[in-house]
Amino acid sequence: MAKVAIVTGAGSGIGRAVSLALLQNGWSVALAGRREAELATTAALGEGAPCLVQPTDVSDEASVDALFAATKARFGRLDLVFNNAGTGAPPTPLEDHSLEHWRRVVDINLTGAFLCTRAAFRLMKDQDPCGGRIINNGSISAHVPRPRSIAYTATKHAITGLTRSTSLDGRAYDIACGQIDIGNAATEMTRQIAKGVPQADGTLKPEAVMDVKAVADAVVYMAGLPLSANVQFMTVMATQMPFIGRG
Repeated sequence: MAKVAIVTGAGSGIGRAVSLALLQNGWSVALAGRREAELATTAALGEGAPCLVQPTDVSDEASVDALFAATKARFGRLDLVFNNAGTGAPPTPLEDHSLEHWRRVVDINLTGAFLCTRAAFRLMKDQDPCGGRIINNGSISAHVPRPRSIAYTATKHAITGLTRSTSLDGRAYDIACGQIDIGNAATEMTRQIAKGVPQADGTLKPEAVMDVKAVADAVVYMAGLPLSANVQFMTVMATQMPFIGRG
């Protein structure tokens, strides 16, 4: 029987790449995201592989609960959640950062991951056999910030705490949790990186990017491990991006 995954933010970028890689490796995938048309495009690119298109707002409790109920109804169980949905705020001086933008980033990046994790626990604990895996999309920003990114950086640091607590609380139920921290994967959202992004010294410089397939392959590897093994943290980044060293 095919293993079953939920991927949030599956309508574009990393979410789409991971969803397609899982489908190509024999998984059944529930595609979650706010834009139904983009989810349908991901499903079509799957060329008939078993998937569920489920429009979802991860910041909304009822919407998340509906996603997990639909997944169970369609596939019968759940083996993997990739908490990938995320957003940022316009780069703004910290003193001018609006509460509206802060709350939106926290609601999607952090609360959304919590709601999906909670729903996954409820389903994975009760299924037979019990257990499953949760992979959180952290970020290079879970370690070091970019300038003027307080909300995004704070939520990605918080994802690391979510990952650690989930790993600990999941042990009794064979629920493994790991985190992938991604740096400069080439997607629609990162086009500006190759053109020029703010550096710590105040300059604007282009940065190296990598094929998003490297991320998809890494998630498939993490997802394919037996529940007796876990990749706790993995960093996948463009080799030449300015991460290690003085900024």
